[in-house]
Amino acid sequence: MIVELGHFALLLALLVAALQMVVPFWGAQRDWASWMAVGPPAAMVQAILLTFSFGALTYAFVTSDFSVRLVALNSHTLKPMLYKVTGVWGNHEGSMLLWCLILALFGALVALFGGNLPDRLKARVLAVQASVGVAFLCFLIFTSNPFLRLVSPPMNGQDLNPLLQDPGLAFHPPFLYIGYVGLSMSFSFAVAALIEGRVDAAWGRWVRPWTLLAWLNLTVGIALGSWWAYYELGWGGFWFWDPVENASFMPWLIAAALLHSAIVVEKREALKSWTILLAILAFGFSLIGAFIVRSGVLTSVHAFANDPERGVYLLGITVVFMGGALTLYAVRASEMQAKGVFSSVSRESALVLNNVLLAVATFVVFIGTIWPLVAEMAFDRKVSVGPPFFDAAFTPFMILLAVLLPVGSVLPWKRAKLGRSLRPLWIALLLAFAAAALVWVFQTGRTLLAPAGALLGAWLVMGTLADLWVRTGRGALRGKVSRALRLPRADWGRMVAHAGFGVTIFGIAALLAWEIEDVRTAQIGDTYRVGSYDVTLEDVRDVEGPNYLSTMAVIRLARNGREVAVLTPESRFYPVAGMPTTEAAIDNGVFRDLYVVIGDEQGDGSWAVRAFVKPYANWIWAGAIIMSLGGILSLTDRRYRVAAGARKDAVAVPAE
Repeated sequence: MIVELGHFALLLALLVAALQMVVPFWGAQRDWASWMAVGPPAAMVQAILLTFSFGALTYAFVTSDFSVRLVALNSHTLKPMLYKVTGVWGNHEGSMLLWCLILALFGALVALFGGNLPDRLKARVLAVQASVGVAFLCFLIFTSNPFLRLVSPPMNGQDLNPLLQDPGLAFHPPFLYIGYVGLSMSFSFAVAALIEGRVDAAWGRWVRPWTLLAWLNLTVGIALGSWWAYYELGWGGFWFWDPVENASFMPWLIAAALLHSAIVVEKREALKSWTILLAILAFGFSLIGAFIVRSGVLTSVHAFANDPERGVYLLGITVVFMGGALTLYAVRASEMQAKGVFSSVSRESALVLNNVLLAVATFVVFIGTIWPLVAEMAFDRKVSVGPPFFDAAFTPFMILLAVLLPVGSVLPWKRAKLGRSLRPLWIALLLAFAAAALVWVFQTGRTLLAPAGALLGAWLVMGTLADLWVRTGRGALRGKVSRALRLPRADWGRMVAHAGFGVTIFGIAALLAWEIEDVRTAQIGDTYRVGSYDVTLEDVRDVEGPNYLSTMAVIRLARNGREVAVLTPESRFYPVAGMPTTEAAIDNGVFRDLYVVIGDEQGDGSWAVRAFVKPYANWIWAGAIIMSLGGILSLTDRRYRVAAGARKDAVAVPAE
């Protein structure tokens, strides 16, 4: 009964979304206040209905109701409860329901916290958001209904994909979806602004928190996915430029550009057309990501579905919304006249260059991701674009971006004298070169990669501290600390995020430069050396888990005769799903990870063993955490929570 009620709530949500799409929009066009007032309650009702629908599907998974087709295909009675719950979104249909729920929740947030918005802008934003919801609800109900029943339910289910039965990946999709779908709100604000024909500083301030919330969740989601790939897949890498990895990375890059561009709109009322375009493209890349993940056109270990028919629907949704928004942009962009003028040496110019680097980097990733499909369709050739291309084509833009960020932060608005503005950064630059020299002296292998990473990472961190020093003015240290504590949280958030970016850059460079890998076969009792560590394969045993069979090794690691860790890597087999997985064992540390993987038994009774020493691996994810904390700090800035100072008539325009 609960499942049927969840299905009914889903159908009602579609009707309410259609109402929210039409009535407030028409009311805004005609300036009918009563019709515009329908938007907020409709958004709230839609969110409530979809929350109930999602809860009903969760109930079916938790209770192992195998009469529901989706539960039978993606769950099992022996599966741990955590994975019964996460199995709700560990498949195509359930994840699309979560997507629709998040869409509705963002609309409800605008209804709840958008009291400061002009009535017509708010009505149009909610209407555009509802139109996206209608499209995806139709896609869900007519092609991917999660509530379908089975006439003859099985006694047990087929289990969830074993690769998804992991805490890291359990929470990775919801964060990504909040990021993906959160960019729909930036899209809705952009389309609403194009319809009204006006963008100003207040609009820039309104759109920033929604973009920041999406970017923050994308950061967390991407970091969780990278961390999962690092320890779960057994190959020891943190990023493989997989199509689905790229599908989440492209919106992240564009959202970062949009955040910086919106600052210029808010502070100087410049770059209006460009900012609107970025808002459209950010959500466009989210739609492209959904298409890549669910159409099967590109192969990936992360893909949810392999259904070209569904891919056609998603491609249609992408074409309609992107084509419509870009057409509207082409018609109305000329009306977005910039008011602020600035010289070639100014913070505005630095932010423009920042945007160019991020946009071109996104385009490089997009070309590399989509080229195999284009080559096969246009030239009937199967090609593979892998890490060598992305590393060579993408890295230079990130290096330039890292060099630029501290410089742009200290430049004043409108016009700057470069020599005078950069004076506070000289000490930061000297310290960065000192860090690079120190790394060069102490590293055992003469490679430029680690010193270059140390240089860029230290430059970003020290540049952030120099920026903070400048912003707190002159005087005694006590006074500077007091002024620092009174700085807007958005400024603190920006500085923390830039420092986190520096930490991640150094972590990546150090890991790639100094990683040690050893692959061999070893008999039980053998001891061999990997780097400065002695590795001993002490035992290999069979272990039975709740829903899997495991071959578990016991590997002892020692250094200079002193035991460092005892690790138990596993090779698991899930009988119900008929799939094997590799469970790496890792001794985590601040300055290095010791990483071991057990492989198959060989004909002579030995075992394949892979052992790694991974310096500074955790700095990669520590930097992502720091960047996320920067985003949270910025979100807590009262100016962006309530758009303080933005009056309701800020973007008012004559009645259409």
